[in-house]
Amino acid sequence: MQVFGADVVASPSDKTQFGREILKTHPDSPGSLGIAISEAVEHTVTHAGTKYSLGSVLNHVLLHQTIIGLEAQQQMEMAGEQPDIVVGCCGGGSNFGGIALPFLGPSLKTAANASAPRAIAVEPSACPSLTRGAYAYDYGDSAGQAPVVKMYTLGHSFIPPAVHAGGLRYHGMSPLLSSLHRRGLIEAVAVQQLDAFEAATLFARTEGILPAPESAHAIAEVVRLAEEARETRTEPSILFCLSGHGHFDLSAYEAYQAGRLANYELPQTDIDLALDGLPKVAEPTTGYDSTGVTV
Repeated sequence: MQVFGADVVASPSDKTQFGREILKTHPDSPGSLGIAISEAVEHTVTHAGTKYSLGSVLNHVLLHQTIIGLEAQQQMEMAGEQPDIVVGCCGGGSNFGGIALPFLGPSLKTAANASAPRAIAVEPSACPSLTRGAYAYDYGDSAGQAPVVKMYTLGHSFIPPAVHAGGLRYHGMSPLLSSLHRRGLIEAVAVQQLDAFEAATLFARTEGILPAPESAHAIAEVVRLAEEARETRTEPSILFCLSGHGHFDLSAYEAYQAGRLANYELPQTDIDLALDGLPKVAEPTTGYDSTGVTV
């Protein structure tokens, strides 16, 4: 980004009031996507002519990302296959939603969902919003400047530990994917970072492609599914999204090879503390939620 003329500032920063507040309380804060969003929003509203474009979580972003799934459908048709299982890594939801939603769409238009493939969202164990979060109304950013939406959340004040799962370190999940998970239409699993890097190393040595740490979480689940299929002597067709290469994350791979990475068991007390700060929003007695689902 700097090569092409951009100024890059690490978050939390001393460039915004919210960033300075975070650093005053937590000088060694590892930051989070929620904090970065808060700083970006603050900068935008305090600097005339600045525009801010969200890149994840919100439902309309997922719909833009579905071009990936639409292309994958055509590729599967060319291969003469249809996926039995669709897998993607999941932080805010755009990656997983992008690959999975086109395959889920047709079944949602019918009374039965039997024709839909299994869709598995894979998140880091250190930031497990779908697998351990609460389904509640919450802010999309740490400072509480964004509108509240109903989603699976660890609490907008939650700051994930400094694990190598960059784009997956967000406190909440897309309202659309949260609704699908709530209705049992998608599955969610959490993966430890050592398991992710082990799978990434296997993939690189097998396929010649070094995956991004985020993508490695999906690969870890695919490896588990393949081993399960071998044990049960089944042959499912598994589609997963290799969302990026790991050439910008070589320091993480170096740390893994040197044995400097460790798994992290997230204490439930950290989640409970953050959830205590959820905004108080009365549940509607009738109508539709943020995804258009009748409530």
